Amino acid sequence: MNRYDDDPERTFAALPPARGKAFAASWWGRAWLQALEDTALDLAQLKAGRRLARAGAVGAVSVRPGRLTAVVQDRDGTAHRADVLLSELSPAQWDRLLDMTVERAGHVAALLDREMPPHLVEDAASAGVDLLPGIGDLEPECDCDAWDHCGHTAALCYEVARLLDQDPFVLLLMRGRAEPALLQDLQARSGARAVPEPAEPEGVDAAEAYAAGDILPPLPAPPGLPDEPGTPPSLDTDTPPAPGVDPPALEYLAARTAVYAHRLLAQALGGDLRVQLSSGQDAVRLAAGDPAREVADRLADGSGRGREGLATAVRAWRLGGPEALSVLDEEWQVEGEALARARAALEAAWDPDERPELRARGNRWTPAGSATQLRLGRDGRWWPYRKERGRWQPAGEPTRDPATALAAAEPAPGEGEAP
Repeated sequence: MNRYDDDPERTFAALPPARGKAFAASWWGRAWLQALEDTALDLAQLKAGRRLARAGAVGAVSVRPGRLTAVVQDRDGTAHRADVLLSELSPAQWDRLLDMTVERAGHVAALLDREMPPHLVEDAASAGVDLLPGIGDLEPECDCDAWDHCGHTAALCYEVARLLDQDPFVLLLMRGRAEPALLQDLQARSGARAVPEPAEPEGVDAAEAYAAGDILPPLPAPPGLPDEPGTPPSLDTDTPPAPGVDPPALEYLAARTAVYAHRLLAQALGGDLRVQLSSGQDAVRLAAGDPAREVADRLADGSGRGREGLATAVRAWRLGGPEALSVLDEEWQVEGEALARARAALEAAWDPDERPELRARGNRWTPAGSATQLRLGRDGRWWPYRKERGRWQPAGEPTRDPATALAAAEPAPGEGEAP
């Protein structure tokens, strides 16, 4: 169907099987998958759904406000209608979301170009609007009469992650607003904000103002967080630098510090106070800003990682910050309850005839004869790794499903085996 029709319902043709690869490649597809797996109550049904979705058992998917629908076939050919309900945003929530969006020029520009900025989720949450589903938000209905999520509704949810790769606006349609209406509303609100406000009076008599001082409203709240970090002053002057001062390195350090300070302020205003970075982690954070070669070399030496080690650490940082660095650097013994949960996840991830032979060492599981590896984080998520040029490299973002993580570690078609 035409995506710009007034009818908010959209139908997506059935997708081919997804054997041997991750369900989602885009940020929005992975975020949906992460939300699904983080809030799942029955891992066995998730496993059954993954198996059906990988086999191409999900038919055409209908998406409309508050509901997903598809026909899913069992292995014996029995067809079941599966529906998943997701609450629509209320008019007040849509108003808050759109008001927040028009306050951020980058979001408006991206949406009008029919792109969905990843930071929209965090900014929406700060406005009290949850775009991704949480625990209990996905309500299943299936004619197999399961009382909760069954393999058919779970397969439909996995298929939606692939649809979000094609068009992340599907999520907003599920939440109640079709793309044409959303863009029209954004344009109207942006235009209204561009209209200049009426001119204020030039002033009042000072004696009148003083006499009315006790009835004036309170001062407005201080301004909120700036949209972008501040720009440090340039050090490119005619005055020669003092001995031992490297102006390009100092300028780069000041710029990255401004970015870091902006992030810390945003976290503090949102009540999210993080642990202070170690000097080694901070060196990786600075290197992730793509400094000049001389600065990068100093960071490589100062961190003790060398050029290749720092490049690997930067790759990890960009995937998950300090948590990803810990998974890269630390090998720890999985014991007790954590080991039991890890074994249960590995047991549920594959059918017995498909399960790879895994060698375990600490928190790392390596398939026999493979250049891929699973690493378990202390939060229970699995990180994909791939050996490239003799060094283990992070290959993607973490997931609760080890099968999905291992599939993400496989080289893309045409790349061949990692040397």
